Amino acid sequence: MENNHFPITNWSEDDKPREKLILKGKSALSDAELIAILIGSGSRNESAVDLSKRILSKVANNLSSLGKLSMAQLMEFKGIGEAKAISIIAAMELGRRRRSEEAVELTKVTSSKTVFEIMQPIIGELPHEEFWILYLNNSNKVISKVQISIGGITGTIVDVRLVFKMALEKGATALILCHNHPSGTLVPSDADKQITKKLKLAGDSLDVKVLDHLIVTETKYFSFVDEGIF
Repeated sequence: MENNHFPITNWSEDDKPREKLILKGKSALSDAELIAILIGSGSRNESAVDLSKRILSKVANNLSSLGKLSMAQLMEFKGIGEAKAISIIAAMELGRRRRSEEAVELTKVTSSKTVFEIMQPIIGELPHEEFWILYLNNSNKVISKVQISIGGITGTIVDVRLVFKMALEKGATALILCHNHPSGTLVPSDADKQITKKLKLAGDSLDVKVLDHLIVTETKYFSFVDEGIF
């Protein structure tokens, strides 16, 4: 089979990923070129850019899907060893954390969309369920985000006493319930409805309002209030 591999070292300066970034800025680079900079080199038969394109094609050119790949899954690609896999995973995690930090700036909750923007980077792409509480002050500003429980693929267990113990300790006057559905479904389960009702009743007795319950997935959310079932 003819080898048509053309090493990056033979490319023009404008086309080499590192040089292109310096000359034209980061936005001029494709996803594959940015990943190529991360992994540094390809193989004797494939440039770093071509290797990156091959990896991206396996995840439908979706960076979110790339970020979900484990080290073992990345190392299944010929040309990706442990060091390169670690570089990709570290970069994906930094991107996730950056999104999370940017979301923190949206401290005042004005709608369910605000809650989604805060929580999606944290739980939207997880392979298991987690239940979180946003604790708010009387101006509806988020004073704390707390993970209450971690579950499996299909559910979590919520300790009502712990939820309100933290609310009282933090001086919260309201809270919002959030959990993710790894399956991607936005239909609340009977258990989701039951725990919402239970927490709302407990909050009423303690004068701590439960304002909403959001089910978060990778790209969408379900708000109990918006859907009129709260």
